[in-house]
Amino acid sequence: MSETATGSPNLADKAARVALMSGVAPEPGVAKPDPILSVDNIVRRFGGITAVDVGHLEVQRGIITALIGPNGAGKTTFFNLVTGFDRPSSGRAASWTFDGRSLSRTSASRVARAGMVRTFQLTKALNRMTVLDNMLLGAPGQTGERLLTSWLKPTWASQEREIRDKALSLLERFKLLEKRDDFAGSLSGGQRKLLEMARALMTDPTMIMLDEPMAGVNPALTQSLLGHIESLRDDGMTVLFVEHDMHVVRHISDWVVVMAEGKVVAEGTAESVMSQEAVIDAYLGAHHDTDLGDDSLLEDENFAAIEAEADQESESRA
Repeated sequence: MSETATGSPNLADKAARVALMSGVAPEPGVAKPDPILSVDNIVRRFGGITAVDVGHLEVQRGIITALIGPNGAGKTTFFNLVTGFDRPSSGRAASWTFDGRSLSRTSASRVARAGMVRTFQLTKALNRMTVLDNMLLGAPGQTGERLLTSWLKPTWASQEREIRDKALSLLERFKLLEKRDDFAGSLSGGQRKLLEMARALMTDPTMIMLDEPMAGVNPALTQSLLGHIESLRDDGMTVLFVEHDMHVVRHISDWVVVMAEGKVVAEGTAESVMSQEAVIDAYLGAHHDTDLGDDSLLEDENFAAIEAEADQESESRA
């Protein structure tokens, strides 16, 4: 990634990455100019229910892609499959590649080492360890953790200092430096989200996948999280995130993928997908006279009520 003379990310690079998507047709499974993740024929069934059935999906490199859809659409299951936390069901030959490398049926640890890391809707912080220790555990390839070299401290002392400095730098970036000696279990929900995002960056990932990063976060930290997600893209990273809040999706996403009943039903910019009939049907059922792009709908409790109705419809169909 090129930088300006001041050391900040070159905004022209970001604009160029986003501009590549301007000629991409807003249709499900459309090919991207420079995909970093490509998925084919990935299916996951639980008994008689098909949770995920994605024929083809590409995620463009270097931009923020939102994965949206009603509850039960299969978004988190899709995350689990491509990151190695779950396995596709038997049947069609599922395959997916990341940065040109096949990751089909690869373990979660190997996926992370390949450069694709993820966070969870329910944070996975180790509550009885300090915030700093949680960060240090996220660093890969620590020589001091190996049995044969652990007793030779001179061989890994300098690496340990570098890892600690990196962890402290990330904690400062995410406004958690003052919490470094506190137990992770003492953090608020929003602070845990920040910690998990910061810990993911200890691996220097190429792509980060965020599962509902705003869930359970108070409004005071929401804007901070949004800024951090945008900064990841500005630093040249690829971001794929699951989100229900349409305000968030419209504010930071460069591209939107919509899932319903396990399938990709729409793709495009936030503005384009919100006007597509398949998306309106997935979210609102019979409420086809409602505009998903109407801010007044998204700002009041009516949207929550309509979302709840859509969830009930999804459960009844399942």
